[in-house]
This record gives sequence, structure tokens and C-alpha cells, in this order.
Amino acid sequence: MSAFEAVQKAIFDALVADAALGALVSDRIFDGRPADAAFPNITFGPAQSIYDEVDCIDGEEHFFQIDVWDRSQGRVINAKRIADAVKAALHGADLSLTDPYALAVIEVTQMRVMQDPDGVTAHGVLSVRALVEWSAT
Repeated sequence: MSAFEAVQKAIFDALVADAALGALVSDRIFDGRPADAAFPNITFGPAQSIYDEVDCIDGEEHFFQIDVWDRSQGRVINAKRIADAVKAALHGADLSLTDPYALAVIEVTQMRVMQDPDGVTAHGVLSVRALVEWSAT
């Protein structure tokens, strides 16, 4: 398993395990959202990985977009609540990664919530940054 995959799995597991988030979206957290998925839900959006090697430590900086989707009569307040719950579950969390990887830090660096052009769907976008390291061999 790559570090990139290990971080996404840890993020997914943390979101699924969070009771406050579960109260808002149930089990509707998807890597790829099914076409018939009920609202509200959370999906993984674009992601990026940057390799960084320093002396005896290999590391990567990972960026993930987490998307929040809701259709509460054209209002965005519920999407904001869900975005806040995602931030609470991830920002500064002590997530375990599969060996040989170790999470140095995870942070939510930005949150935006907007109404989609359809006038019905609220869309939240969270930017998540994770630093991962492992010992070079």
C-alpha cells in the first residue's frame, strides 16, 4: 500500500468512525459517489501527493479535497454543519497509518460552502493537508 492510499484509508476510517458526523450523514461517505446516493453525503474529490526527501527521512505531503453534498431546500446551513464535523474529525487527529508510514500532521486548511448552480444542492469543499514520513532504507 502506498503512503497516498494509506492516508486516504485513514481519513475515510476516521470519518466513518466519528459519531457526530454519522449523526449528520449516516454511512454515506464515498470514495466515488453512486449516482443514486441519498443526501446528505461526503465524497473524496481530487488529491495530490508531493514527494519530499530530507537526509534519512522519506516523506510525502498529501492534499485531499473532501466534498460535502446536501439538499436541504436550497439552504447551506446543514452543509456547513457537516463541514464543521469533518473538520472536527480530522484537524489535528492522531490517525494510524499502515506500516511503514507515520502521520506527522493532518490539518484542514480551508473550508468553503456554496450553493450549486442548480439552486437545490449545497456543496462544501474542505482542503486537507497531511504530512507522512517513513525511515529511508
